[in-house]
Amino acid sequence: MTATDRTKLDICLNILVSMFSQYTEEPFTVEPVKIISPHNHQSRETPDLTPRETQAEVSYINNCCGLSLTPSDICSLLKLMSYTASPSRASPDLIDVQVPPTRADVLHQADIMEDVAIAYGFNRLPRSFPSKSGTIAQPLMINKLSDIVRHEAAMAGWSEVMPLILCSHDENFAHLNRKDDGNTAVHLANPKTAEYQVVRTSLLPGLLKTIRENKHHSVPIKIFEVSDIAFKDLSLERKSRNERHFAAAWYGKSSGFEIVHGLMDRVMLMLKSAFVTGEEGLRAKDSGDAAYWIDEFDGTDPAPPNDREILPIKPIQPDPTFFPGHAAAIHLRMAGKEQVIGVFGILHPSVLEKFELRYPVSTLEMNIEVFL
Repeated sequence: MTATDRTKLDICLNILVSMFSQYTEEPFTVEPVKIISPHNHQSRETPDLTPRETQAEVSYINNCCGLSLTPSDICSLLKLMSYTASPSRASPDLIDVQVPPTRADVLHQADIMEDVAIAYGFNRLPRSFPSKSGTIAQPLMINKLSDIVRHEAAMAGWSEVMPLILCSHDENFAHLNRKDDGNTAVHLANPKTAEYQVVRTSLLPGLLKTIRENKHHSVPIKIFEVSDIAFKDLSLERKSRNERHFAAAWYGKSSGFEIVHGLMDRVMLMLKSAFVTGEEGLRAKDSGDAAYWIDEFDGTDPAPPNDREILPIKPIQPDPTFFPGHAAAIHLRMAGKEQVIGVFGILHPSVLEKFELRYPVSTLEMNIEVFL
């Protein structure tokens, strides 16, 4: 046998030799072969059918199975599953287990526990509410927040879509009038097709492709997605990071800008963020320390209306994805920290042309991880 991975080679060889050994002239007898490798100092006899030694906890097995077996009882059950087991002399709560060479799938004491349950009989295991072990999961906070946003968007009459997370390089950049600086998107080293070249850095390509494939339906089309995008991050061990975004797109004979704006206001209200405005009579009531406001892309990053005379004005770059003068950035101030979390507006006609869309499209995209 030959292979590029020695570990996998040894596993396959041990299993094949063990299985065919029952058909030899003297059953279960194997003649080893000595391999002499002076060039790499790895001379050895093969196959090595020595059982792999490990240990399992009696308390762990009993807690998972809901039983009260003694170490001897567990050893007897493991014998039925082709193990060699005996109570450990080191501790009464341990069992010394010898894993046969044919069981390369046994990696943890959880695998030994499963074989004990199989030998005992699943149908004989006591049935009870799983309160004795941590088998009841709780949702991650980011997933719980995503479900809340999904529920609110769906209740507002929008349909959820789930495009693929991979897209072509042009769809992620050129089709949205954006440039690739080489430090943003995660590229696939060997893409099989031109449609799956990068991991998306925005949810907009997937929404626009969904509208393109369904534009024969009646308008308006209102869709949204809550999912992850990915960015390069060389400071992390995996060199990339995910970011949970919420995005929505309106496709119809009118621009739908005010409808997308209304959806954004509804989501922000649900997330307990107060709207900040300098116009008299429109100032929202205090709802904690979270507040948001919107500003048109005009080359500057203005301070919130109540602080325009205090905070400095920072330069920002307008987004070429949107029609000039018809897009706004979403600013959020939470726990004393101000940041831009998203943008919404009417897409540029060149973007619509590249995605083969006839009618105007208004989109919204925002980062929701900041609300955790």
